[in-house]
This record gives sequence, structure tokens and C-alpha cells, in this order.
Amino acid sequence: MFDFLEGYDVLGAFWMTVKLTALSAVGSLVWGTLLAGMRVSPVPLMRGFGTAYVNIVRNIPLTVIILFSSLGLADVFGMTLGAQDFKIQGFRLAVLGLAAYTAAFVCEAIRSGINTVPMGQAEAARAIGLSFTQTLTLIVLPQAFRSVIGPLANVLIALTKNTTVAAAIGVAEAAYLMKTMIENEAQTLLIGAVFAFGFVVLTLPTGLILGWLSKRLAVKR
Repeated sequence: MFDFLEGYDVLGAFWMTVKLTALSAVGSLVWGTLLAGMRVSPVPLMRGFGTAYVNIVRNIPLTVIILFSSLGLADVFGMTLGAQDFKIQGFRLAVLGLAAYTAAFVCEAIRSGINTVPMGQAEAARAIGLSFTQTLTLIVLPQAFRSVIGPLANVLIALTKNTTVAAAIGVAEAAYLMKTMIENEAQTLLIGAVFAFGFVVLTLPTGLILGWLSKRLAVKR
């Protein structure tokens, strides 16, 4: 029944999806946290940059961002991210594009968590002489992260599915292989079912685990 899978590295394609997701998640979490700090910063220039970045990037289709990463950064500006091999270069550019796009949503999730922290805690921190950066990193962000595990889980699940866009620049992840198999094989429905099941296996445990963590680490107020 599944003879059509012979000759195709399905597990390798999903492993590529996992690597794209993991690296993009780390990058978007770091950049999104910095953007969230900018959005609540007392410095108008930083606030303006954070607001502009989020509003612009999240309203641009991800496909456009991924194609710009490849055609714009690599072909026009010659940015290879230290890779000479085309496949490695495409992978790294895809991670960059996914992280840049997802960071806008991570930023808004974290900013919503920052807004749940009582204002009195920040005022008390300033009263004892802590700077804005110290208040944000030592008092506000630890509580904010605990309150937004659920929303961040949704962003991570969306990122896992968004990795399929990397196929547009030739990254051999799951969607790229599925397209190749559909072109070569006659089992269209079975191929779709196999890859749909694969994405469920990737995303369902993530949602369940992070949902459990969200309840366990929730800040009691």
C-alpha cells in the first residue's frame, strides 16, 4: 500500500523541517524579545522602530520575505551567511527569513505578557534604583514569559507549518518532497495523508507539552 514511499527520504525531509523550526524558533525568540523590549522602552526612537518593524513585517506575506531572503540578500547583495554550498545557503537564508517574520508575532505575544505584570512592580524597582533594563530583565520579563507560554506555543506551531514556504527557494523539507512525490507518483491522496500525519506528529505533542507547562508555570495573581 505504501510502496510509493520507496526511494524517497521522507524522514530526512521531516528532519529538515524540524531543524528549520528549531533554529527559526530560537532566532525569533531572541529577536522578538528584543523587539518587545523596544516596544515598551522609554526611548521614542526604539519604540518607533519596534512598532514599525512589527506592523510592517507581520503584514507582508511570508513567501515574499523568504523570496527576498534568497533573491534579494543572496543574489543582489551577495549575502551568503558563510555558506558556499547552494543547499546550505538556502537553508540558512530560510532560517533568517522565518525568524525575522515570526519575531513580529513573538514580540506581540511577549508584549501582552509584559502588560499583565502589575505596574506597581516596575515602580517599586525604579524606586530602589534599578534601571529600565534591569527592571525589564530581572522583574518583568521572567513573569511575562510564564504568562505567555500558551500564546508562544501557538506561534511555534504556526512556525512549524510555515516552514513549508521554504520550499519556494529549494530547501528540501517536507513540503518540497511532497510536491516532488505528487509530480512523480499517482497516489496523491495517500501522499497528502502521509505528510499531513507527519505534521500532526510534529505539532500535536508541542501543543500538549507547552499547554501543560503553561498551566504549571502560570503566575498566580
